[in-house]
Amino acid sequence: MSRPFGALSHPLENLSISPTMAIQARSQARALEGHRLARLGLGQSPFPVPGSLVEALSAHASQKDYLPVRGLPALREAVAGYHRRHHDLPVGTDGVVIGPGSKELLFLLQLVHDGVLLLPTPAWVSYEPQAKLVGRKVVRLPMRLSDGWQLRPELLDEWCRAHPGLGAILILNAPSNPTGTSYEAPELKALAEVARRHRLIIVSDEIYGELHFQGRHRSIARDYPEGTIIATGLSKWCGAGGWRLGALTFPTELQSLLAAVAGAASETFTSTSAPIQHAAIRAFVGSQELEVYLDRARRILGGLLGWAAGRLQEAGAQVVPAVGGFYLFPDFSRLAEPLAAHGIHDGVGLAEAVLLEAGVASLPGLAMGRPKEELSLRLALVDFDGARAQTALGRDQPVDRGFLEQYAAPTVGGIERLVEWLARLSGR
Repeated sequence: MSRPFGALSHPLENLSISPTMAIQARSQARALEGHRLARLGLGQSPFPVPGSLVEALSAHASQKDYLPVRGLPALREAVAGYHRRHHDLPVGTDGVVIGPGSKELLFLLQLVHDGVLLLPTPAWVSYEPQAKLVGRKVVRLPMRLSDGWQLRPELLDEWCRAHPGLGAILILNAPSNPTGTSYEAPELKALAEVARRHRLIIVSDEIYGELHFQGRHRSIARDYPEGTIIATGLSKWCGAGGWRLGALTFPTELQSLLAAVAGAASETFTSTSAPIQHAAIRAFVGSQELEVYLDRARRILGGLLGWAAGRLQEAGAQVVPAVGGFYLFPDFSRLAEPLAAHGIHDGVGLAEAVLLEAGVASLPGLAMGRPKEELSLRLALVDFDGARAQTALGRDQPVDRGFLEQYAAPTVGGIERLVEWLARLSGR
């Protein structure tokens, strides 16, 4: 029998739109239909691009030439300098490659590395689909709420001992999308010891690093410099998701991988937008303006996520408090009985009911690699005017309920509707 015209082949035949982009499109459609909706599905920064970066972009708008595949040398040096200052790493310009978003660079890394992907779950929605696109085996390492959604060194060591010599890559994302949790120094040291013992490559996705609420993000590269690749970019801490600017930083020991990524880049995206690369130098060099910007962003997000976690806990959810980023990952298993009485038996059904009945867009834990039956959701608390909130926030002003109701009203309203919906179901 002849092959159908336009037929796809594995692994593309079952490929669908990323869940984050799908929920954003659905949210927009429902809003246009007149439905009241809190858009807590897509994790897009609510804050504006800092003014100095906008000015730099405008000043370099006429830059039109292709830049080097690995990136503008001055930007690569700025990224290397950032890691030297913040993480005390001996990184040079030759260790950095620039791309149109860290997402694209992570995909190319999986393309060129022929090994298993170790993925602690819950995890960002695109790590696993990227691996499957290039035919890589994915091993989920399920984390537990009781462990604060953190990868335990014992679990990692157990898997490595049972599967020696597979040349695996471990993804470590902190602060985490979707849980908002992170690691302290002792925990990172313990994970680094396991990785070194088993010669794992760690990809440390630190795209939310600068949004640690206390400004205390620590990279595992400090404890395992020879085996850690750091991913970062402008999308989250500089509010520039649409600029599509990312960077991977490699240690000397993994230069062959960097060269392979650069080779793949030369045959795919060629080089990243020239004006944006020139503007990005400002971000990685840093400034007093950026420090003020980040201080306000951290305080607003910390206050908002702390308040929301408390409200959800009062409603019966189990929530590990976030220490950075945009997200909460509540588990509603304690409410399984009233949810089942309402016809909700899994996370997908829960997300659908919350959307249609409470007017809150979210993602089910299934999209993050969790079991379908788990009653978990990812909430991205970003539906508010970040520019207005930053302008209003005074140096010593608390981010309390009054501030949040005034400057983060769509998100606050969404959380309150979700809490009220849960209360009706459980008879509270």
